[in-house]
Amino acid sequence: MSPVGRFGSGQLKIFTGNANVPLAEEIARHLGLKVGEGEVSRFKNGEIQVIINESVRGDDVFVIQPTCSPPNDTLMELLILVDALRRASARRITAVVPFYGYARQDRKTRGREPITAKLVANLITVAGTDRVLTMDLHAGQIQGFFDIPVDHLTALPLLAGYIEAKGLENIIIVSPDVGGTTRARNLADRLGATFGIIEKRHPKPGESEVMTVIGDVRGRTAVIVDDIVDTGGTIANAARALVERGAVAVYACGTHPVFSGKAKETLLGAPIEEIVVTDTIPLEEAWPEDRLKVLSVAPLLAEAILRIHEDLSVSKIFE
Repeated sequence: MSPVGRFGSGQLKIFTGNANVPLAEEIARHLGLKVGEGEVSRFKNGEIQVIINESVRGDDVFVIQPTCSPPNDTLMELLILVDALRRASARRITAVVPFYGYARQDRKTRGREPITAKLVANLITVAGTDRVLTMDLHAGQIQGFFDIPVDHLTALPLLAGYIEAKGLENIIIVSPDVGGTTRARNLADRLGATFGIIEKRHPKPGESEVMTVIGDVRGRTAVIVDDIVDTGGTIANAARALVERGAVAVYACGTHPVFSGKAKETLLGAPIEEIVVTDTIPLEEAWPEDRLKVLSVAPLLAEAILRIHEDLSVSKIFE
């Protein structure tokens, strides 16, 4: 069936908010489509206004909208888009959320804390979403916060392919914290490399302090892997710790380039040869081309969208 095949009696259509328009357009291009005609603007008082300018009655609609910075605005755009499409009688609505914001608040670690990742899941569901397509959730259990189907993709094969193509030798894959052990092990397995772990503590939110490096990094090329690169402090501290313990070179890779605060300054000032990320989140400022490589997830998301539309297995993509 062609990319513009039919779900029941409806066409496959792509819509987007303002969060990452270039990614939505690239996904649509891979599917042989154009982004649907819609407007996401603001009233004078800052409230979000959504107008869908074409019929979606009976159609299979995919809304491309990472809930990245500013997270409150991009989340509300997603919710209002879904509501507009539901009221316009779309047959099925899939929220394609390449970056799931508020994912770091996925459990209570002290008294009187919210579980915001669950709250956001509730909001997306209640808005009228039929299923969710996302990528590299900060915590895998967030899938269980939804009572609708969730397809969870990973960028690890994309990152692994790039690292392999660079021809790096004597690699050790390093998780910058204990929580990312599974991710590091999976990437190491794909590359036939060993893996290590950095034990750290957080004196306060947004800050990290290296305690112990588990694994022999002396004389090796270390590749740090994480899901989110936020302020850059964790990766920068990890890179320094690895160099101090004898690593000959350090590379870093992550799926979501949040890059908040002084992340650019922090990362460029660290002993990191190259930082590899994806385009789930658009970059807000220019980086030196030799220090930052951005890989596109558009082909992967387009393939997943087509498989969902045609009721085929999404997990087959990674086999």
